[in-house]
Amino acid sequence: MSKVRVKPDESFEKALRRFKKKCNKEGIMQRLKEMRHYEKPSEKRRRKLAKAIARQIAEKRSVE
Repeated sequence: MSKVRVKPDESFEKALRRFKKKCNKEGIMQRLKEMRHYEKPSEKRRRKLAKAIARQIAEKRSVE
């Protein structure tokens, strides 16, 4: 569970923004979306493979 302490001179919006960033960095929202529906192992492999291919293409573009 992510926790963010609100500093005395900090606005609520700023603290909320820090909380959202912390959750995003920890991958909490991504895991929540993945757990919402069952995903077959073959679909999971296919999704991970597509993500890896996209990452390689992006790396190739950044090098060029």
